[in-house]
Amino acid sequence: MAFITSEKTFEPGLRHRQLVAAAQQIPPIRTAIVHPCDEISLAGAFEAADEKLIIPVLVGPQVKIRRAAEKAARSLDGIELIDAPHSHAAADKAVELARAGIVEALMKGALHTDEVMGAVVRPDTGLRTERRISHVFVFDVPHYPKPLLITDAAINIYPDLNDKRDIVQNAIDLALALGVKSPKVAILSAVETVNSKIISTIDAAALCKMADRGQIIGGILDGPLAFDNAISKEAAAAKNIASAVAGDADILVTPDLEAGNMLAKQLVYFAGAEAAGVVIGARVPIMLTSRADGNLARIASCAVAQLFDHRIRRAAP
Repeated sequence: MAFITSEKTFEPGLRHRQLVAAAQQIPPIRTAIVHPCDEISLAGAFEAADEKLIIPVLVGPQVKIRRAAEKAARSLDGIELIDAPHSHAAADKAVELARAGIVEALMKGALHTDEVMGAVVRPDTGLRTERRISHVFVFDVPHYPKPLLITDAAINIYPDLNDKRDIVQNAIDLALALGVKSPKVAILSAVETVNSKIISTIDAAALCKMADRGQIIGGILDGPLAFDNAISKEAAAAKNIASAVAGDADILVTPDLEAGNMLAKQLVYFAGAEAAGVVIGARVPIMLTSRADGNLARIASCAVAQLFDHRIRRAAP
């Protein structure tokens, strides 16, 4: 079942609303909201609950959460509230709930990303799997004819080749969960040819060969590709690039966090794109919502996490 249409449209936020509509067809997931002690994070959790995407479990200092609820004019009646004295303790408790299977996802509240992820990656008590943890943005770009995934712009600073293998596989798995069949993956660099002086071009070539050998599955890879060749058929044709991916990418894999973060923010602030996103590769999906995110971005991130969780559970033996 394809959850997202690929028709060209310029209606802002349409594809994210399609994600939400698709997620509403499956049961909501119990989600630990970590330290939701301000109006923004608490309101985001309640809005996602209103849309039947999550069942929120609020984890943090009860007094602060109740005060935030009063400011947001929201009732806590019927909402599970688990007390934790401070943000670090809230992150630890939320991870503990996920390890025990009591919640199926985490959502960042009013605390730093490092606090949440520090608890997630802790060797003995965290949520690590054999897969590298990575972040994937899901963009609705007004002038691109389909959803566009970008990775990794939030977690892995300078990933090596093995890290990139997992980053690519995580993104493919998410795209499949969103209904994209055989997602097309563009491994980005500054140029479209292999150059020994540009490490990202060598990594790109190696990743493509890894896909040929079955070390990466479920998608179609090509790279290195410059950004224009990855998303513009005209640019690819001008460079005589014959590729199933060039000009039609579903996923853009950036060389490092700096490039990914700048690209993602440029799409938001220059191109008017709507961003949603999720961290995957851990035992449960994790939503690292930002204070700068709008309501639709927060809700769409919950929909992405819900759809991904649903696919993973269906695939489980």
